[in-house]
Amino acid sequence: MRISTIDHWLVRVPFSEVIAWGSGTRIGTTRLICRLTTDEGVEGWGETLCLIDAVPAVFREVVAKIGPGYDINNVERLHRHVLGAGYYHHKRAAVMAIAALEMAMWDAKGKAAGLPLWAMWGGRWRDKVAAAAYTFTREPAQLAERLMTFRESGYSSFKVKIGFDAESDIALATIARDTLGDDAHIRLDVNGAWTRATAKRQLERLRPLAPAYVEQPLELDDLVGARALAQNQPLPIALDESAYTLQDVGNIVTNQAAEILLLDPHQAGGLWQVIKAAAIAEAAGIEVGLHSGAELAISQAAYLHLAASIPNMTLAIDTERAYLAGDIAHDPPQLAHGSFAVPEAPGLGVTPDPEMIARYTVDRIEGAYLDPARPDWFPVKPQY
Repeated sequence: MRISTIDHWLVRVPFSEVIAWGSGTRIGTTRLICRLTTDEGVEGWGETLCLIDAVPAVFREVVAKIGPGYDINNVERLHRHVLGAGYYHHKRAAVMAIAALEMAMWDAKGKAAGLPLWAMWGGRWRDKVAAAAYTFTREPAQLAERLMTFRESGYSSFKVKIGFDAESDIALATIARDTLGDDAHIRLDVNGAWTRATAKRQLERLRPLAPAYVEQPLELDDLVGARALAQNQPLPIALDESAYTLQDVGNIVTNQAAEILLLDPHQAGGLWQVIKAAAIAEAAGIEVGLHSGAELAISQAAYLHLAASIPNMTLAIDTERAYLAGDIAHDPPQLAHGSFAVPEAPGLGVTPDPEMIARYTVDRIEGAYLDPARPDWFPVKPQY
């Protein structure tokens, strides 16, 4: 079964509020949505994260031109074909574009086979997928209120963005622990804001609060520093921005630079790449989770198939669904009491609505980085 046509749209679904993180503010989630149709009339849908202009450009000029005529089974070949078209040395400019069509190929394959994706990836290891609540604020009172709301909604894992400045790191983490109690699973995400020296000081100050892990404490390419932190102090180190591609994951494992990896099919270049990366981590005794970039229905469903079938994906997956003010399907995965049910229908198990896609279609990426309220400000990594 081969790809006959490929359509794609750039959409931006607004957030219910402007959210803050170490690289600025975000007004919504911008995603590239694609639909393939095969020579037998089967449709497949895919979605990817769009933070930079390279994503739609590479999809339009490379992926969408290579894809027609491809056998939908050849996801590995597609990934390497795009890299071979000039992106071996620029992988991070290509992986998100590859991921959209690769996901659509899996969706079409599952529909043609009459199987949910987890059934083609070794079977269902878990029946439901726990989610971690996400907070985006540097205001102490707002953080406490938001955490209480999430806990009352049934969440048992909580992710707190820090990395704004040295004192708020400790203040926000302390509020989270005081609000949620000693047994709560609290994650702290630094987004690469610390220098090595700052990391040593901050981890020592955070040690009494016993976070489940500290995510991306250093710049993404500082594996030597990450290894030193992982090996020489007791708090678990998680890497996310450092762990995009399969080769990134291999380098982290080889260097023993983390105890936890947060994977992302958009950042890896496909669902199959995440499955391979998780297997590398499993062989090294490393737990994995999934990074969230505010997934819409298509990608959220894909996440659940991954989490259902990967044994060492034992961590509650990150999700920003609480902040979405809309979606592109009438049947998105439903989050209840801090968990998602695993999809049962063939393929991804969601049905995107072209009218809903048209409602959110945009012609540019905006509102992902920087801060309009501080026009002269920009993030520096490491920041302090």
